[in-house]
Amino acid sequence: MSQAATGGGSAGQGSIESRASWRAAFMTLAILSISFGSPLLIVVGMRPMQQALGTDRAVVALAGSLVWIGTGAGGILMGWLADRIGLRLTVAIGACMIAAGLALSATGSIAALYVGQGLMVGFLGSGGVYPPLLVYVSRWFDRRRGTAIALISSGQYIAGMVWPSVFERGLSGFGWQAVMLAYAAVVLIVILPATLLLRPAPIPAAPPRPAAGTVAPRRRVAGLPPNVAQALLCLAGFCCCIPMSVPQGHLVAFCGDIGISPARSAAMLSVMLAAAFLARQAWGALADRIGGLRTILAGSAFQAVTIACFLTTQDEAGLFAVAAAFGLGFAGIIPAYSVAVRDLFPSSEASWRMPLTLFTAMSGMAVGSWFAGLLYDHFGYYAPAFAVGVAFNIANLMIIGFLVGRTGGLRRAVSWPATA
Repeated sequence: MSQAATGGGSAGQGSIESRASWRAAFMTLAILSISFGSPLLIVVGMRPMQQALGTDRAVVALAGSLVWIGTGAGGILMGWLADRIGLRLTVAIGACMIAAGLALSATGSIAALYVGQGLMVGFLGSGGVYPPLLVYVSRWFDRRRGTAIALISSGQYIAGMVWPSVFERGLSGFGWQAVMLAYAAVVLIVILPATLLLRPAPIPAAPPRPAAGTVAPRRRVAGLPPNVAQALLCLAGFCCCIPMSVPQGHLVAFCGDIGISPARSAAMLSVMLAAAFLARQAWGALADRIGGLRTILAGSAFQAVTIACFLTTQDEAGLFAVAAAFGLGFAGIIPAYSVAVRDLFPSSEASWRMPLTLFTAMSGMAVGSWFAGLLYDHFGYYAPAFAVGVAFNIANLMIIGFLVGRTGGLRRAVSWPATA
């Protein structure tokens, strides 16, 4: 089995991992803990923004959805750009665009909100920060790649633990527009200096060339053409992120609708994301042992059970427990997709395959968040949105189960029918 196929490092060869690898990972974690705060402004401020703009909840939810679509689509372009102009400059551009997008969104019109969130915060902003940094850190590691990717992806949950309560106090005291402008300044003050501390990643070894006069065998992944395997992985990511997005995007509004105070609602979101942060490290270590695909399967099964539990209670204590359990379950899924891409495909293709996978996953986040708002506007409550989430989660389990079956089944030793 080749190293490209396993993604688990080079047994018997020197590892590229060093102290510098972990310094790069922790610096990336710090940057993402700030950049991931910007989408939470809409999550926490959905109800006051809806009231101030005099519109439907689906309209505000769509702005949050555009951030996810923009981040994924922008990551494809910005990942390509980072390989050409350098990571530092790409991330600096992304930080400036996040700040500019928040400032534009704060002007108070729906059109400015959509352009500011979708194009600037999402496509050019977060798209220039998260996907390029994910590829960057994956190139620093070969043995503990799953742990490292889980660590940096926890920036989303550090942001979720820290910022919702801060935003809720700011929204109560100063209004959503002032909070957006203040956070734009935080993004610039923290991220721009941090980019100067990002060192170039190790250059991956070139794959051996076939001997003269021979024809290289056609590469297959999981017994399938590589792009077919990629398409299935992307479809699975889309399906799993629809249920993932409903509590993340609507938990605060859902709690407010059933009489839970804004402060307790924001605290519940923080608890969910704190649980996700703690669990993500364990999921990353698991991915190092059993591979990305099997980790996705386990995490998705856990998520399916817990998303269904939101249909069973509206008690505050029960919802705190369900939110924490949901955080424990979904925490490892998105990093495991990145590990799966590196398991299945060579490093030279990571700069476009990883952002493409993220794009489809984040499109699922966007569609799920928007569609949940649409269903709420139609029915007046969130139970149909949670039920739709369960259905898409089952579809994800079927696709990932198929790929796991093509790569050795559930046994611990990962085996691909054909390798690069």
